Amino acid sequence: MKEQIKKFLNEEQDPKAIEKVTSKLQDILMRNEEVGYIAVQKKPALTVLPDSIVLTNKRIIICQPKNLGLSMSFIDYTWDDIDGTFVKENILGSEFSFSTKTDMQVSIDYIPKIQARKIFTYAKEQLDILKNGVAASVITEEIAPSLIQESELIEEMETEEVTDFAEIMPVVSNYAEPIIENTATSTEKKSNELTQDELFAKLQNYKKLLDNGLILQGEYDALKKEILSYM
Repeated sequence: MKEQIKKFLNEEQDPKAIEKVTSKLQDILMRNEEVGYIAVQKKPALTVLPDSIVLTNKRIIICQPKNLGLSMSFIDYTWDDIDGTFVKENILGSEFSFSTKTDMQVSIDYIPKIQARKIFTYAKEQLDILKNGVAASVITEEIAPSLIQESELIEEMETEEVTDFAEIMPVVSNYAEPIIENTATSTEKKSNELTQDELFAKLQNYKKLLDNGLILQGEYDALKKEILSYM
């Protein structure tokens, strides 16, 4: 038996039916399409040519043998066309059905109960991936980058430290000149030599001093005005 069909024989599927289906599927699978599960019809009477239902990561495929098994017809429905899936367990097997967004009802009966449960679960998982995948894409492409940038900015602001208080603290002279005037003079001597990033960092340091009560609002406003004149 081919290795490629062994994984689909866990719930008593008909090996011959599985082999026929898988041999035909190789020619119709799309790029990156993978078969997740195959369920095979099992009627009470001997069924030489049972129908099968194949679930892949891209669609549901109904496989119906024709011309005494010499050919096979395929009817497929992509996951984004499917509105809902259903399973009805009967005395003899189960009926798996699904509805499309165009109000079409598709069903296949006499599926062994365990197989019907497996395809129902697989279908629910694919529909959930389709639904949540779209939302995740929107977050990743539109929201996430801005959140990351904002997080990095906040982290930078929180971890930044004032390392040179002597440079930015107001200078008090022996002649008791106004604090703002001396500080502005000191700023004027050095600010014209600083880069835009250094000026912005200095302004942030002044804001930290204001928040910590180390300088007054009037002093901060004067320092801010001086810094902005060089930016």
